[in-house]
Amino acid sequence: MVGLGGLARKIFGSANDRRIRSYRPAVQAIGALEKEMEALSDEALAGKTVEFREKLAAGADLDTLLVPAFAVVREAAKRALGQRHFDVQLIGGMVLNDGDIAEMKTGEGKTLVATLAVYLNALPAKGVHVVTVNDYLARRDAEWMGRVYRFLGLSVGVIVHGLSDDERREAYACDITYGTNNELGFDYLRDNMKYEKAQMVQRGHHYAIVDEVDSILIDEARTPLIISGPLEDRSDFYNTIDTFIPGIAADDFEVDEKQRTAIFSEIGTERMEERLRAAGLLKGGSLYDVENVSVVHHLNQALRAHKLFQRDRDYIVKDNEVVIIDEFTGRMMPGRRYSDGLHQALEAKEHVRIQPENQTLASITFQNYFRMYDKLAGMTGTASTEADEFADIYDLEVVEVPTHRPISRIDDHDEVYRTVEEKYAAIIETIRACKEKGQPILVGTTSIEKSEQLAELLQKRGFQQSDPDVLMDGDKPVFQVLNARYHEQEAYIISQAGLPGAVTIATNMAGRGTDIQLGGNADMLIARRLADVPPGPERDAREAKIREDVARLKEKALAAGGLFVLGTERHESRRIDNQLRGRSGRQGDPGQSRFYLSLQDDLMRIFGSDRMDGMLQKLGLKDGEAIIHPWINKALEKAQQKVEARNFDIRKNLLKFDNVMNDQRKVIFEQRIELMTEESVADTVADMRHEVISALVARHIPENAYAEQWDVKGLHDAVIETLNIELPIADWAKEEGIADQEIEERVVAAAEADFAAREERVGPELMRRVEKAILLQTLDNLWREHLAHLDHLRSVVGFRGYAQRDPLNEYKTEAFSLFETLLNDLRRQVTANLSRVEVRQAPPETPAFDERALSAHHADPMTGLDEEPAAPPPAFAAAPVARNPEDPSTWGHVGRNEPCPCGSGKKFKHCHGQFA
Repeated sequence: MVGLGGLARKIFGSANDRRIRSYRPAVQAIGALEKEMEALSDEALAGKTVEFREKLAAGADLDTLLVPAFAVVREAAKRALGQRHFDVQLIGGMVLNDGDIAEMKTGEGKTLVATLAVYLNALPAKGVHVVTVNDYLARRDAEWMGRVYRFLGLSVGVIVHGLSDDERREAYACDITYGTNNELGFDYLRDNMKYEKAQMVQRGHHYAIVDEVDSILIDEARTPLIISGPLEDRSDFYNTIDTFIPGIAADDFEVDEKQRTAIFSEIGTERMEERLRAAGLLKGGSLYDVENVSVVHHLNQALRAHKLFQRDRDYIVKDNEVVIIDEFTGRMMPGRRYSDGLHQALEAKEHVRIQPENQTLASITFQNYFRMYDKLAGMTGTASTEADEFADIYDLEVVEVPTHRPISRIDDHDEVYRTVEEKYAAIIETIRACKEKGQPILVGTTSIEKSEQLAELLQKRGFQQSDPDVLMDGDKPVFQVLNARYHEQEAYIISQAGLPGAVTIATNMAGRGTDIQLGGNADMLIARRLADVPPGPERDAREAKIREDVARLKEKALAAGGLFVLGTERHESRRIDNQLRGRSGRQGDPGQSRFYLSLQDDLMRIFGSDRMDGMLQKLGLKDGEAIIHPWINKALEKAQQKVEARNFDIRKNLLKFDNVMNDQRKVIFEQRIELMTEESVADTVADMRHEVISALVARHIPENAYAEQWDVKGLHDAVIETLNIELPIADWAKEEGIADQEIEERVVAAAEADFAAREERVGPELMRRVEKAILLQTLDNLWREHLAHLDHLRSVVGFRGYAQRDPLNEYKTEAFSLFETLLNDLRRQVTANLSRVEVRQAPPETPAFDERALSAHHADPMTGLDEEPAAPPPAFAAAPVARNPEDPSTWGHVGRNEPCPCGSGKKFKHCHGQFA
């Protein structure tokens, strides 16, 4: 029975169908211009860019140029790349231009689709950013698609790790800039730490297309981008805090080892308040007042260090350092440190040298970075399962673009086995069967460790891991493993995974940027094998031979059934499974996909595997047999939907907290840019000075108070401390009929006179520079302290829930209070600093922005490990010291997957680094 919704869709089509139909007239109009564009010379076609820009300057709307602009790009791509946009690709380009997500299946040419919307939105010359998942794809796409843009007279830049500021500024100044999500976000943060507008590298956020949008805006967005720098030495503070913990009683705290938490009990909090008050470390009346948020945070970390972490189990002390022990492998992890002051708390506990804590200098989430763009679009093969999140967080609609040819892939029902061993036995038999009949097979795993486990099992069964070129003969029992370390090599392996009989094991197929072509990718083979062959008859002949071989191998792969995709287990997200499945059936090719599960898989345990195991045994399921039923597929899909919904709620909740900081971040960053842009900040500084004086007088001479209630001495001392001037305030207070307003006016007049005299000594021009430098530096220092306070507040505000108070509302209220404190401190510190400034030598230069002391961090959401290189950018790094294979002291830091410097040919982790 068809429901009302299904009946309506049959008659009217779905919302997606109607959206696609709305683009058809524009597609026909573009097609009608094709002959006209073909008749143009190269110069005339390139001249269209100038013509379009003139129309925009005359007031034309950008969307009115869509049809002719798309027609121009289609013709330019034919001439520059030898590729013509399909009609469905034109539709994809229109979706991107509308600021939505184009969901296009693997192999449908998303990279080419982007050129349409990129070109059109680059015409206003405000800059278009194309965001990729790694440096390799940024370079590749900028060079590959750059041929089209340069043909049409547009400039193309690329942002990758290791560029200098001048190189970055030049790349961002281009019409079109390719870059990774991390690099773009870090550049934004670094720009807002500069001291002059001219030092900034980005020029705005006009339009961005995010490739693999689900990977970047959902998976990567679980963790923020952070730029940090070393704090000043606070070892005394950590040691002082540590002294409070050993003497606490058993009822002072509660420990939950399962959740790895340790908190003070109510009675413990009261006792701790008394001890802190006696030590002079408590501000205000309560430990949980907003002024004490940093003390509370470090007190909680000290409690965790003493009550949760055990020496020689969680860490060891070696060479006067606390070294973390990996809980899974039992190995030491030198160089790794706990964050948020926990490592310093352990160092204080063990009485070893306390190393400086890194302080967050700037931070932003991908959600809040990408929402800054005036227009944002994305493309991927799998976004519809996360459509609600895209709509809710980014206001992006997912539009499914039809395929150029109908999909003929067969998606089999899952096979469920009782044990992991039975499942892997079935997987290996399937791999062997595909190999024997010459069918290429792609095996997807959920982790690198499971890829290595499967590789070991295959090797025990006679398979060998080899170079992808060996697969050309298709007979040897060999396989390839993608390790996600070297993106160029990875792209080549994927490009040849469609060879007959090829066996490729991969973890998480998103963001590879290369599709699997049956028979192999002729262009990549030619680039690899003929790299050193100069143009000429010999190269042409060898190139023709390679293309002939690929065509023959494609026919063989097609005859064997196309690419077989084998999933070794279900991922917690349907989207990841769909990414893997979507690798087969490219552009109408035949293919097949199947997932192999066991009751011991992580996701299957959600259903209660004990009951299911018993039920299957009663049904007579024997060892090695599988159960196959569509009901299991539906049950799994529902479980995945629950996990997806939970993860969405977690990300949404985190974003609610980050939005509080983001509102404050925008205010501070906008103010910084305004201050840097202004020639003079003298009026701003004068307003600050007047507000500080007004606050000083109001605090010591309350409104409507009698003269004998005035704190005259307090005001006198505060004026000396803040304004650096001695005033006869006690004598003024004795005058008959004097009021607070008149005293304030006299203090203002004295301060202005003192400031005018100081300016006369220094000189007006130099004073303007000093004012700006002090204002910016003070703002930066206070903002960094504010970020630390917000981090600490966020870590403790969750406990308010026990008191039936909403942690988010508590966080908003106290974060606003802290922000007000920041602004008050800014006014006071700037006024105090300028009241003492004396310039006796050459005028100070505006501080140069030094990146050497900074480090950028973005944690991989899957592993928690930092994705960013530990070393400073190459532009600032010292020249490398030559490594002597026989002298380990010259090796410096060696990456665990680098070749061992001793020359053994093994990876470092399997050679000299195996005990590290």
